[in-house]
Amino acid sequence: QVQLVESGGGLVQAGGSLRLSCAASRSGASIGSMGWYRQAPGKQRELVATTTSSGSANYADSVKGRFTISRDNAKNSVYLQMNNLKPEDTAVYYCYAFIFLAYWGPGTQVTVSS
Repeated sequence: QVQLVESGGGLVQAGGSLRLSCAASRSGASIGSMGWYRQAPGKQRELVATTTSSGSANYADSVKGRFTISRDNAKNSVYLQMNNLKPEDTAVYYCYAFIFLAYWGPGTQVTVSS
């Protein structure tokens, strides 16, 4: 069983920054891709950023140039540095890790006030 624990969410003013962290507990198999999705009220869950085990990153167009995903394989962790936050970034952010199938964290709330 794999468990993901997220941290770093909170309330920030527009233009501010937050850093999300996610650590995966796992035994045995290596972790494949890791990343972040988000879900705003009344909207579907959407991709924010993903990274492969080798560090190749992919971003949603809406966050390119503002968010940076990074990963520490030794710690089974993935991070999301979010700069120049906008009110439309308000959502619950979910971490995932792919180990034969996708595992999800419980989510962390990010609220950006205008």
